[in-house]
Parts: sequence; structure tokens; C-alpha cells
Amino acid sequence: MLSNGWLYPVWVVGASRMRDVESSWPAEGAQLHHSFGVWPALINDSTSMLEWQPPTRAKLKARGWPAGSAEVVLEVARQDKGCTVTITEDAVEGPGLLAPKPVRDAAMLVRNRETLQRLAYLAEGHAGRSQQGAD
Repeated sequence: MLSNGWLYPVWVVGASRMRDVESSWPAEGAQLHHSFGVWPALINDSTSMLEWQPPTRAKLKARGWPAGSAEVVLEVARQDKGCTVTITEDAVEGPGLLAPKPVRDAAMLVRNRETLQRLAYLAEGHAGRSQQGAD
């Protein structure tokens, strides 16, 4: 799911549409060009891949100006019947850094719970269709 940049607004809370995905995505340094917000107040911005270590880790720099930029780390640990995905996110640039870390963490907790739920729906739905096609 993470390697398909066109799915970004499906699982990332706040992203509303994709404008372009660089052909080298998800290679390190590649960018996704997306918009966030609600029409007509859409803001165009980008997300860059900082580290790509499939299938266990991705580190991104998500821009969301005028709020700033954040580093987002997704880590995957295999389990007996699937995997566990964790997400860590924090502001690294801009006005978002003005909020105390506990406030930023609380805001990101709510947002990232929904992000992980969306990823789970995508992964589980995709797995279900793959199994049906194997019959």
C-alpha cells in the first residue's frame, strides 16, 4: 500500500487529492505531490521519502504549509497472522513546533489512529480480494 503513491490520500488523514507521483516513488528522495484541506480551501504541497526499507520501514517528510513539516516513520513488524504497524510523527519545521511536545503528541495520536485504521482497511480488503481470486 505504501509503495502506491496514488493511494496516499486514501489512508493519510488530511490529504484530499493527489496531483502527481514521481515515477521513482517510493525510492528515497522521491516526492508525492498532494493537496490537503477541503475544497475550495485546498493547499498544494508534497511529501518526500527519506528512507525506504521494505517491508519493514518507511520514513517520510510530510509538508503541510503553512502549518509546517513533519517527519513520519511507519514500521511494520510481522506477526503470526499478519503484522503490526506503528506510526510515529512529529513536527520538524514551522509553526507546529510552537506547540509543546505533549500537545503535539496528543493531536497526532488521534490523527494517526485513524491513519492506521485506514491502512488496515486497505490491507485487509486487498488481502481478501487476493484470496478470493485464488479459489
